[in-house]
Amino acid sequence: MLSLDDADRLLTASAIRTPSIRLAKDGSVLPERDYTRSATLAGKPLTGLVDPAKALRLFADGATIVFQGLHRYHPPLTRLIAELELELGHPCQANAYLTPPGSQGFAVHSDTHDVFVFQTAGTKQWEVHGPDGAEDITLEPGLAMYLPTGTPHAARAQDTVSLHVTVGINQLTWRGLVRRTLETALTSVPDTHLPAGYLDDPSTLRDGLADQLAALADALRAVDIDAAAEQEVRRFLTGRPPRLSGGLHDVLAVAGISEATQLRRRPGHPCVLVDRGDRLEVLLGDRALDVPGRLRPALEKVRTRDEFTPVDLPLDPQSSLVLCRRLVREGLLEVAR
Repeated sequence: MLSLDDADRLLTASAIRTPSIRLAKDGSVLPERDYTRSATLAGKPLTGLVDPAKALRLFADGATIVFQGLHRYHPPLTRLIAELELELGHPCQANAYLTPPGSQGFAVHSDTHDVFVFQTAGTKQWEVHGPDGAEDITLEPGLAMYLPTGTPHAARAQDTVSLHVTVGINQLTWRGLVRRTLETALTSVPDTHLPAGYLDDPSTLRDGLADQLAALADALRAVDIDAAAEQEVRRFLTGRPPRLSGGLHDVLAVAGISEATQLRRRPGHPCVLVDRGDRLEVLLGDRALDVPGRLRPALEKVRTRDEFTPVDLPLDPQSSLVLCRRLVREGLLEVAR
């Protein structure tokens, strides 16, 4: 998922910028000016560019290098996060921590989301606080640990350099879902002025509020629960970031797709079908497609098969090619290479 060589390349050969990197030492986050520089690109200023020499000097002096949002720019973690989001139904993220031997980046702290930690190089001693006190846990490559939301913890590298990845689960909650559902019902409450004189006669406010709450209660009882649940699913499955690794090859290959071309679902991409009368909505993760309803049998096969050719779809040859080429362009399918 992330090796020391990967970390080296990202730090020294990728022109990475803040906030994709930050540095911390002994519980304090270091100022960006200590490890960044400015440059120009095509005559325009480029700020927050990480200076590898400065960052490496700070690392040698005990600073932890934090790679933030790795799921956005490191393909193995992009794929892991995409698949994990579909499994859990919650937004996820990945950070990594490169710590020199014997050093500690952050003091004891807790996170506002669930965290999975896995070690990819070296060892790290974790101080994890639970109901019965603190416990020391040593992680080495091949081991992982789960930290529920709010678990106090800190970690220190041992005799060798340590590299570990944290996968954060940014939970969607019942309160959030209820709030989003309430927003629809609240549109029935008029956005008009409170009555003049209510300061002297609070009963006008009390009676009016009672009427508005009664109307809101009626609106809530009339909420279409099935539609609200469907809207929540749609919101998640059309709001993920685009993940199109290898997309250049696919775009170049579209014109050459034939009946015998081997195609496969792009990993971590959903394919959820929603009937809309004689139309069909296809939820792809970062967007939705609107297609004729008659394509459902073919899309069911696309949805359930890991790999297939256009001729495998229950459509006439020309329609199969048109559909497959579009789905490759949209990023749901990729040409098997």
